[in-house]
Amino acid sequence: MKVTPKNGRRRVVIESISPQVDGGRFPAKRTLGDQVRVEADIFTDGHDAVAASLLARRQGSGKWIEIPMQPLVNDRWFAAFRVSEIGRYGFKVQGWVDHFETWHRDLLKRITAESDAPVDYLIGADLVAQAAARASGADAVWLAERASVLRSGQDPKLAVVVDPVRARFSSWYEFFPRSTAAEPGAHGTFADCEKILPAIAEMGFNVVYLPPIHPIGRLFRKGRNNNPQAEPGDCGSPWAIGSAEGGHKEIHSQLGTVEDFRHFVAAAADLHLSIALDIAFQAAPDHPYVRDHESWFHKRPDGTIQYAENPPKKYQDIYPFDFESEDWESMWLEFKSVFLYWVGMGVTIFRVDNPHTKGFPFWEWVIAEIKRDHPEVLFLAEAFTRPKIMYRLAKLGFSQSYTYFPWRNGKSEIAAYLTELTQTPVREFFRPNQWPNTPDILTEFLQTGGRAAFAVRLLLASTLGANYGIYGPAFELLEHLPLRPGSEEYLNSEKYEIRHWERDRAGSLRPLIARVNQIRNTNPALQNDWSLRFHSVDNDQLICYSKESDDRSDLLLIVVNLDPHNTQSGFVTLPLDALEIPPDRAFEVEDLLTGEIYLWNGPRNYVELNPSRLSGHILRITRTLKIEPGSEPIL
Repeated sequence: MKVTPKNGRRRVVIESISPQVDGGRFPAKRTLGDQVRVEADIFTDGHDAVAASLLARRQGSGKWIEIPMQPLVNDRWFAAFRVSEIGRYGFKVQGWVDHFETWHRDLLKRITAESDAPVDYLIGADLVAQAAARASGADAVWLAERASVLRSGQDPKLAVVVDPVRARFSSWYEFFPRSTAAEPGAHGTFADCEKILPAIAEMGFNVVYLPPIHPIGRLFRKGRNNNPQAEPGDCGSPWAIGSAEGGHKEIHSQLGTVEDFRHFVAAAADLHLSIALDIAFQAAPDHPYVRDHESWFHKRPDGTIQYAENPPKKYQDIYPFDFESEDWESMWLEFKSVFLYWVGMGVTIFRVDNPHTKGFPFWEWVIAEIKRDHPEVLFLAEAFTRPKIMYRLAKLGFSQSYTYFPWRNGKSEIAAYLTELTQTPVREFFRPNQWPNTPDILTEFLQTGGRAAFAVRLLLASTLGANYGIYGPAFELLEHLPLRPGSEEYLNSEKYEIRHWERDRAGSLRPLIARVNQIRNTNPALQNDWSLRFHSVDNDQLICYSKESDDRSDLLLIVVNLDPHNTQSGFVTLPLDALEIPPDRAFEVEDLLTGEIYLWNGPRNYVELNPSRLSGHILRITRTLKIEPGSEPIL
């Protein structure tokens, strides 16, 4: 291929730009007010000086903001900008030989610079074009576009999606609206839900999550404890959505009206609570979709519609949608309209049920469609599945994701897993949301560990992750009896019956939950994930880690006893230099859970935790630290 004069004179090489996810295929994620730090390897042949700049803009704005880049070491450069609006931002890096600086530098310092040969873009373009020929669908189109960009010699444009701060820092409380009535056995209403909102706010939560609030199917309705045969009066599972009363855009008549729901959302907002609504794209056999859009479902050879199953489990009360349906386009548009309907009701957060069982292309399309006009909307992926699938969903646009946290109990596995989520490139697109329990998950640890087990999992979930949640009433009241030995299903599960919770019962974990949330809400160190660092402690039943605020003014050290039955003790060893703690004098640590103050000396200090009293420390470390004000541009 002929080399044009323009390409022949292009001498600067730009490589390894960060942040980027899968070579720019997906956007990285940040939240409102965050600094976006962009780095790249930038170099040229010979001894000439190089200059570089970062170009950034919010989608929809016509003007790129140009920010000079500064050299680090080993041909690595950086620049940063802060994002002042939510939405999608584009950015790219450009570099050039600076002849004037070359002369000036050589004149003053007489130094030289090492570099590698420039990359042959045309060879890369041919390789990408060959991959495009092997691919199909959207991937083939995207690869062909990249090949065209490489052939043109233009710099690739990468992207960052900026979300509301609640995407980075949130505390979720889940409850079933039908279980909120004052009288045992009565069906709760949205008016009843409003009455418990102040207590949830007082506990320090900021997101209230509701399971599906739609009409519940009557055909093949499940009975109590997931009994395949429902008895008269059994209320069924909220996830068996749809009946003659309507489907995904209707409200269960016993909960109230559309106006009642709007009033509930407004009452929550007055308490600074966001409402998160469950979106489950599945249908009960008597959902109107089954009658009006039969082609959206998979049929068996005998002509009946295939119900959901995960052998050996069977869900006869639920029909999954067929994402290979020939009528997929109208199905996608209808599902998009479901989201938009509830956005119109004031809902800005959606917890999506089992997104990994729906088509990946659908999620990439629908999330982009919703966030184009409503960038404030957040999506939580409930996908307890294989890691690569969970990561793919995050790349496709999900704002937060459930994790394997409920089953990580040992010190080494907790440290390894959370390090993967917070200290590797995974963190650019995957925001973990840690839950110690859900209506589907009652772990063996909670079943057998008593009150201390609940305290341990609360302390870990709320301090390891800036986003965490609890299935509220069951967790507060230490609900721990399984349906049967070896099962993670609750006995008398609220998924299949109305429960009456005595929220003011003696022994509730509510005071500890409220204290932990207060600490989270007043300490910026616990409002981010990326500062998490694990530290040495000479007892495998004790885990120790630190978190600090972006400006390093708030430093917390957390120590948790992983044994819910026995007192454990040991020596914690801290990297004083890395934490910027003076090694030559004592420093003060205050336990924010109890108010107790300790004086520590040097890197090695003793801790002892009795689970009958308290299973952990949240220690604020007092240190002297010089903070340099930032000067990065704000977009």
